[in-house]
Amino acid sequence: MQLNERAVLYIPDGEKESAALERVTHLAVAAHQDDIEFMAYAPIADCFGRTDLWFGGVVVSDGAGSPRKGLYADYTDEDMKKIRVTEQKKAAFVGEYGAQFMLGYPSSQVKDPDDTKIAEELTRIFRAANPRFVYTHNIADKHDTHLGTAMKVIAALRELEKDEMPERVFGCEVWRDLDWLCDEDKIYLDTSAHPNIARALSAVFDSQILGGKRYDIAAEGRRCANATYSESHACDTHEGLNYAMDLTPLILDKKLKVSDFISAHIKKFERTVREKAAYYAKED
Repeated sequence: MQLNERAVLYIPDGEKESAALERVTHLAVAAHQDDIEFMAYAPIADCFGRTDLWFGGVVVSDGAGSPRKGLYADYTDEDMKKIRVTEQKKAAFVGEYGAQFMLGYPSSQVKDPDDTKIAEELTRIFRAANPRFVYTHNIADKHDTHLGTAMKVIAALRELEKDEMPERVFGCEVWRDLDWLCDEDKIYLDTSAHPNIARALSAVFDSQILGGKRYDIAAEGRRCANATYSESHACDTHEGLNYAMDLTPLILDKKLKVSDFISAHIKKFERTVREKAAYYAKED
């Protein structure tokens, strides 16, 4: 398929491109190398070791601007781009992904609301893979590149015909978790399976960990915290959980404003908190 000149498509098991893409059932689209493994481990685990379910990944940005120290302190941006591609390939191999795209766009382009090239490329990928489920960043994420990626994904999916659309689209946790979502609006992504694989996937991103960001510990800690604090009056039923918000309405209704969609969730949360506070404070 046609990709931009910087893009890399890695197929860990060496399957032919068309067959590799057609088998993908769960596709995650993330801003940076390692975002997929932190926010979408649940579908990775669901597909691991299966032949009827396959996970695929798309990393949109080139990862050039990440912090660095130690071994990587003197690495240039070009050096970091190369090492982060290598790390993402390692993750795809360990996780037995069906396919892994690395599109290599600069973060500035990902964040540009006027850019259409990224969404156009994503639309081609969605058509080639035709996944049942799509995972991307949630639209309350506080990282601008993550938000830019989510908006490109929404724009790309809105270009699909009805019979090309995925069954569901999930907005996942990285920079800002989703514990604040009202429980009935949370999607619970079980990350309990294969904890050794989860840790291995996080550990391959050495440039980030040694660079001073213990994302591996933070990601596992969030999953454990979500599992424990998800229910106050019952024993834990999961060893790990990620939360997601359902972005499918934004794909089905192309006229629905993204800002209105997320505002409705925020207002619902505010209303719930205010009502409980007023009740227990005995305020009118």
